[in-house]
Amino acid sequence: MIVIRLDRVLADRKMRLNDLAAKVGISNVNLSCLKTGKVRAIRFSTLDAICKALHCQPGDILEYTEDDQT
Repeated sequence: MIVIRLDRVLADRKMRLNDLAAKVGISNVNLSCLKTGKVRAIRFSTLDAICKALHCQPGDILEYTEDDQT
């Protein structure tokens, strides 16, 4: 399972979601869906723009965890 850690990176950078949306050029609603993990895919161009705006690596935003299927 891929976990989105955008909220953590935003907090570390002391940046609001609205500010990031303006810098990246995507809607606040779409960015909010990404932040809450309600998306099934992300374009590399969007990920690239987010990483540029936040001065981070994709691994800072996306994290892989194994599903608990016990």
